[in-house]
Amino acid sequence: MAINKNHEFEDMEGVKCAIVERNASKERVEFLKTLLTYNGYEVIVLPSPPPKLVAVPKPVAAVLPVIGDNGESVAPPPEPVLPEVLPLPPPETFTVGVTNVMFNPTNAVFGRLLRTHGGHVVTLAYWEQKEEVPNDEVPYFENSKEPGKDHN
Repeated sequence: MAINKNHEFEDMEGVKCAIVERNASKERVEFLKTLLTYNGYEVIVLPSPPPKLVAVPKPVAAVLPVIGDNGESVAPPPEPVLPEVLPLPPPETFTVGVTNVMFNPTNAVFGRLLRTHGGHVVTLAYWEQKEEVPNDEVPYFENSKEPGKDHN
């Protein structure tokens, strides 16, 4: 059991694993599996359990008597029949883990411990798949507009 949510563990296929990501799509699993395998980690992928469904009770409308023009009670109009909405099946998601329980995705990315096939350092934007090739030229902590520096 993890001390906090940043470093979770779970038994996957009988092996104690550090959880890399939960509820990942097939495309995300392929990306992570390729990257982590290249960096020397043994990756285990299992289908995520389906989310727990909570039954939503149907609202009950109060039926009030309708009084006509002559003061007599009139039957209320029939309630409209709404089509039954079937819930969508949950998307197929997976849990990704590595057998090295020392692995922590946050430390690996910000500690600049992972490399791509091209030899670039994995950046946060690359890890989140926001860019195709990591821009590891400038570290994430460096500010290009510091006072006193020549920026010509």
